[in-house]
Amino acid sequence: MMAWLRSPRRRKTVPTDPFVPVRSTEPRPPVQAPVMVMPRENPEKVRLRAERRLKVTAACFVFGFALVGVKMGAISASEAREPVTGGLSGASIVSARADITDREGRVLATNVMATALYAQPHLMVDSDAAAEGLARIFPDMEAETWKRRFKSGSKFFWLKGNISPEQQQAVFDLGEPGLLFGQREMRVYPNGPIGAHVLGGAQYGAQDVRAAEIKGIAGIEAVFNDFLSDPVHEGAPLRLSLDLSVQTTVERVLDSGMRLMGAKGAAAILMDVHTGEIVSMASLPDFDPNDRPRVAVSGDQADSPLFNRAVQGVYELGSTFKIFTVAQSLDLGLTNAGTMIDTQGPLRFGRHRIRDFHNYGPRLSVTDVIVKSSNVGTARMAIEIGGARQKAFLGSLGFFEPTPVELTEAPGARPIVPARWTEISTMTISYGHGLSASPLHLATAYASLLNGGTRVTPTLLARQGGTPPGPRVVSARVSAEARHMLRQVVTRGTASLAEVEGYQLGGKTGTADKPSPTGGYFDDKTITTFSGVFPSQDPRYVIIVTLDEPQVEAAGEDRRTAGWTAVPIAAEIVRRAAPLLGMRPDFRAEVDTFGAYLTQANARP
Repeated sequence: MMAWLRSPRRRKTVPTDPFVPVRSTEPRPPVQAPVMVMPRENPEKVRLRAERRLKVTAACFVFGFALVGVKMGAISASEAREPVTGGLSGASIVSARADITDREGRVLATNVMATALYAQPHLMVDSDAAAEGLARIFPDMEAETWKRRFKSGSKFFWLKGNISPEQQQAVFDLGEPGLLFGQREMRVYPNGPIGAHVLGGAQYGAQDVRAAEIKGIAGIEAVFNDFLSDPVHEGAPLRLSLDLSVQTTVERVLDSGMRLMGAKGAAAILMDVHTGEIVSMASLPDFDPNDRPRVAVSGDQADSPLFNRAVQGVYELGSTFKIFTVAQSLDLGLTNAGTMIDTQGPLRFGRHRIRDFHNYGPRLSVTDVIVKSSNVGTARMAIEIGGARQKAFLGSLGFFEPTPVELTEAPGARPIVPARWTEISTMTISYGHGLSASPLHLATAYASLLNGGTRVTPTLLARQGGTPPGPRVVSARVSAEARHMLRQVVTRGTASLAEVEGYQLGGKTGTADKPSPTGGYFDDKTITTFSGVFPSQDPRYVIIVTLDEPQVEAAGEDRRTAGWTAVPIAAEIVRRAAPLLGMRPDFRAEVDTFGAYLTQANARP
């Protein structure tokens, strides 16, 4: 039984199927991969390829360095500015503004760095304490008002545009993290109110906590706002025709004279008769452009300190117009200096009566019509000239259009002329009534008439080089005759107080009744004017002084005429300003003959 179970071990047999592969037990020889033989490269080609690669690499380096150099050159040529963090809206605000200087380069307006104060209420620890602290530092800030504002939910408030270092330290000492400071430029006028009406003033435009735009709002600042802010000019200053020393002198003398004469306002102009450059322009009362007052919303704008009486003030200028009538008559050949004029008064025209201030007798020479200031004699000469020719002549002197001076206020100061130029208008305008103009109109007309007879254009910019003569308004001979007559007004006429030894001042007085707002004229209010030229034989400057409602007591009487009010002020201005203008006094005996004037007239082209 056990033997049956132990069957013999069967041997494994290898299949003999011819289709089944038989694995050989003998080792196979190793299989060798085929070897590829590369052809050997030409060494010359390798060298050329390496050279090309080196050249490309060198060109890349040269281009990169050139690009860096160009960028560095652009940065060095651009305007310097502080780096700012990206995303600040103030980065695009242009705050740079060029200086304004006088004719000698002395600064009239410039920029300085200032500190602004602003609040972020959401950063405040104690807003009530902050409001109370600010009220102590800035008396114009009410604590209760700012307590409410700080709690209104707003996240930003401007508090002060410019604060002093002392105020900044006081705010810092409050220890309030929500009160922050920003640096920006501000416009300053180092001479205070000197030249205020010319400069005008500036204010902030677009602003951010790190920058603020400065823009002009009146005067020169407004007219040349684009020039002063344009970086193309690289900060070159704007040079005016004003002389700071002369301007200061004129304003001080005018202010003292206005107070002495009891006037409510005054104006003065000093102009070069050949170039039209305004060396000084003053208007009182004035203001400080560093703290420019607000425009009045009620009352008479002429009473505001912002009102420029020299340019915006349009007045009847009285007898200062008489020299225009006489000059036109001489130029037309209707009269000469010795022609006798009928001055018997009153001169009747319908219901109108024209009288002289004094009775000058039945006849006066043309020269004495000016010296004694005869209304009747001037009116008779105007009738002979005729209204059409008179109107054309005054138009050639600029009396029918605003002055083209570089001030924002000038275009609105248009002379007031009659709607109908009747015969009575011709007579009254001949002696300065019935046509209203500004002191600057008068200065321009006097300069054009007395400089040899060529039209000038008033300007507040310093002239570069020579100025070509303008259109001729009268002949050189007539201009010399007019100067001779005006000199005699000072030596023996109504302007005797205008004598300034060494400077031969000549001029004409004018006293006009002040018009009433309700119609007619005031009985006790006048506008007094003196218009002069010096030296009269060879003029260099025209001076105009105008007083609004002067009243002074002299010789026991109230005096309101120009000879007592405007003339002494003009004389004092010339006495002090002429040396500042480089004019040496001539103390030689004056040759008061017409031949001396003709010599000067013939010397001119």
